[in-house]
Amino acid sequence: MADPDSLRREYQIAVLRHQNDLIDLALYKLRPKRIRKRRRQRRKNWIRPWILRRREYGMYDKLLVELRNEDPTSFTNFLRMPPGMFDELPGRVGPRITKQHTWYTEPLESGLKIALTLRHLASGNKYSSTKFAWRVPHNTISLLVREICKAIIDEYMDEVLVCPTTPENWRIIADTFYRRWNFPHICGALDGKHVACRCPPKSGSLYFNYKGFYSIVLMALVDADYKFIWADLGGAESASDAQIYNDSELKQCAENSTLGLPDPEPLPNDTQDVLYFFVGDDAFGLRPSMMKPYSQKGLKNEERIFNYMLSRARRVVGNAFGILANRFQVLLTTMQHEPATVKLIVKTCLILHNLMGIRYPGLQNRLLDNAENANHEFIPGAWRKGRNMEDTRNIMGFNTAPKEGKHNRNLIKHWVNSPAGSVPWQDRMI
Repeated sequence: MADPDSLRREYQIAVLRHQNDLIDLALYKLRPKRIRKRRRQRRKNWIRPWILRRREYGMYDKLLVELRNEDPTSFTNFLRMPPGMFDELPGRVGPRITKQHTWYTEPLESGLKIALTLRHLASGNKYSSTKFAWRVPHNTISLLVREICKAIIDEYMDEVLVCPTTPENWRIIADTFYRRWNFPHICGALDGKHVACRCPPKSGSLYFNYKGFYSIVLMALVDADYKFIWADLGGAESASDAQIYNDSELKQCAENSTLGLPDPEPLPNDTQDVLYFFVGDDAFGLRPSMMKPYSQKGLKNEERIFNYMLSRARRVVGNAFGILANRFQVLLTTMQHEPATVKLIVKTCLILHNLMGIRYPGLQNRLLDNAENANHEFIPGAWRKGRNMEDTRNIMGFNTAPKEGKHNRNLIKHWVNSPAGSVPWQDRMI
């Protein structure tokens, strides 16, 4: 016969178990139906079958191979770079992104990840629509785009996106500007653009600009070869070009003589020393290191000629932004990324733009504004037929330019209107 104490203990344990079961049942019923249904579902498979057939039907292993063999021009249009340029990237970037093979899964090829990232930059398509053609899950795409962009930046940043720091290098840029656009002592053309993005969580109005959308501001300096030599992605989204430039490291270094700009030298065929400077539009303030046009009100003939000659040189920054946006059309969309990822993508586009200009300079010529035809008339480039990024200038302040800035502008105005610096066609172009 069983011991009464043991029977009592077993009875108490059974009662406690029953009470716990009742509590679990009550808590289960209190859960939302959506969560209860999700808890009941079991995962059908770890990898969807159509993803497993990537090598048979995926875009990288099928379409790109056909384009490379049959239509290299379409290959260039699809990835925005020729096959030879694309082949360079896996060799340079591949070691940074190669994963180890494991018994659990096979990593994606370096070429596939680079091609998918380039196509996203070229088209701006969402990950949810890209995954079907490439047969790569959208959450994997979101990770590899950031990975590839960071790898490209780390590999090429110090090679293709470098700001000069010596007078000799700045003088090479200035000589190229003078040779092509007949305007001396220009060390770069400066402008800013808005890159649209979605509203970051809990950001309030931090990324909301005066044009009515959320954006990251790109301020860039361009040389005479349409190459970006300096870029800033940290300006306030509601600020004007002048405000962003005034807060930038470029302006501080230019004014405290740590940027390495050449010392003042005479203009060609002249004896008066003039500073070297950057050029910008009306949104910037006139400074010793920044040249801008005269105000459009009540201009004299000499000032109109100066503005015309300055605008010819300043046009390179508009061309550069136009080529950049038409080549990498993700910049024309509203990016569905976090601000940090948007900055990674924009910086990658700048690097690839410079790399293409170095490796294949002829490819961008058809997109450029031509200087003049036989009659020295302006010929708009192909990039103007497409959309472009939004300008950032919005506020026109008072003219509080230092005397030295005004003095330099007047010196150049007299120079471009003198036999030493004038061109034969300038009088009929204003």
